[in-house]
Amino acid sequence: MRPLQPVAPGARIALGVGFFIVFFLVWAGFTLGGFVSKTFLADPITMVKSGWDLLVNQGFAKDIGMTVWRVLGGFAIAAVLAIPLGVLMGAYKPVEAFFEPFVSFARYLPASAFIPLLILWAGIGEAQKLAVIFIGSFFQLVLMIAVSVGNTRRDLVEAAYTLGASDRGIVNRVLLPSSAPEIAETLRMVLGWAWTYVIVAELIGASSGIGHMITDSQALLATDQIIFGIIVIGLIGLASDFAFKAFNRKLFPWAQLGR
Repeated sequence: MRPLQPVAPGARIALGVGFFIVFFLVWAGFTLGGFVSKTFLADPITMVKSGWDLLVNQGFAKDIGMTVWRVLGGFAIAAVLAIPLGVLMGAYKPVEAFFEPFVSFARYLPASAFIPLLILWAGIGEAQKLAVIFIGSFFQLVLMIAVSVGNTRRDLVEAAYTLGASDRGIVNRVLLPSSAPEIAETLRMVLGWAWTYVIVAELIGASSGIGHMITDSQALLATDQIIFGIIVIGLIGLASDFAFKAFNRKLFPWAQLGR
């Protein structure tokens, strides 16, 4: 094992699976061994049984679908607006100078702090939940995309000008292709953050969703259901992360060279 030395795909999978096995064994040892009260931490067996009951008898699959829809909806709206603004900020310095102070200010504001205002403005329906995800994702995306576009190699831009490219051609044929893999990676990372915002939005004034189930389970001290909901979020996030990585590798194969 050496610094930055690549790991074979098979070994990477084995190591990743191995961590989960060790994690569940330690969890089972502490809970089934009586070291931790089940009131505070349910054991894996009880958690699986409760999760099955939630899916089969209590309609938890619908809650999962609602949460996924909210994440994808709010994130898609944020991405559609953030990508062009981020590209403009990265490509044109006057645009960056105009927007960056506010964007840098806004990205430090916690999305959860807006929930009381959003409830006043939009009620407790879907618009409020989508708005929380939008606020939490949009400003992060704008700034990270602007940085990606602005870091394009200057010699590529100068070479394009030498060959007669226009300003618009520089953006479309140099800046965007150069920064596209990094923009896609930014979208992948911020999508993970969007999952944290949706659970916060669903903890208040929601009648469906994974966060709503977790809130109800807390009132009943049902730690098995709470843990199952958290694990479901992690599994969905892990699946979407792998899907995003595979899509990025297929769409931008040149970006994988040297990794």
